Amino acid sequence: MAMSILRFERENGEAAWGVVFGERIAPLPERFDTTGELIERGLAQAKALSPADATLALESVRLLAPVTPNQQFICQGINYRDHIRESGMKVENVPFNTIFTKAPSCITSARGAIVRPRHVQLLDYEIELGIVLGKRIDAPVAVTEHNLHEYAAALTVVNDISARDVQLPQGQFYKGKSYRGFGPVGPFLVFPTREEWRKLGALRMRLAINGEPRQDAYCEDMLHAPAQTLAELSEMHDLAPGDLLATGTPAGCAAVAPGKLKMAIFRLLPERRKWALFIGKSLSNPHYLKPGDRMTASIRCDDGSLDLGEQCHVIEQG
Repeated sequence: MAMSILRFERENGEAAWGVVFGERIAPLPERFDTTGELIERGLAQAKALSPADATLALESVRLLAPVTPNQQFICQGINYRDHIRESGMKVENVPFNTIFTKAPSCITSARGAIVRPRHVQLLDYEIELGIVLGKRIDAPVAVTEHNLHEYAAALTVVNDISARDVQLPQGQFYKGKSYRGFGPVGPFLVFPTREEWRKLGALRMRLAINGEPRQDAYCEDMLHAPAQTLAELSEMHDLAPGDLLATGTPAGCAAVAPGKLKMAIFRLLPERRKWALFIGKSLSNPHYLKPGDRMTASIRCDDGSLDLGEQCHVIEQG
């Protein structure tokens, strides 16, 4: 059975880790400053805890992000077939695994507020399955679905918040997706068993705004699965325990591609005019996040066998 660990703030302001047993928490006795330290040195302690050690009520603590800001935050783009189609592209025309990064300083808790910067008008959401590394990778490795558990340690919920009026006109994923607070992670790190790692496709991602469903899809719709992506990354990129891979979002984002005719006209316009029209048109789209919106995001199997928990946020104006 999967083990769930969270990071929380003690009464003295220090960060601590604990194992979740229902609605209660069993704190780990030792301090671990980073996610990597927890994974490398703290899991034996965590596995030794039992419900009898759960001395804290889950609702009584302030949650912290379970991925600490020293870790790398790597992302996959256009990795779901339906999201590719709603972006105005054909799946067969997207043969490559799109990789980018977010600033680790954007990581925030699974509860609280997300601030929309003053200059941002087109604030979007993207629920994603997060894979947390469990083993150092500093050379090419052959990762497969059969040995994924040897390289990945945990699963978590990620929301790739995006300023579309920065990302798209400027052509900068990093800049448009890295403002502080644009990376909600958690609430938990869920450590599946070897057998449970094979259930990733059955995980169901759901995101709602003010109770209205916006995204609802299964992870089996991924084009490039986590094992394939880690194998590809290992050819060029060092990874450490605790680093985070966000595996892409399904359809249902606020941003939508224009129709074929509009797209053809759009491409003929000068850059400045083109993006001014895009932003002007998008301002009438009610799906972009506004101050006061309440957003929830969850990932779990329908049968309850794996449950990564739920995020809850309110949008505030910066």
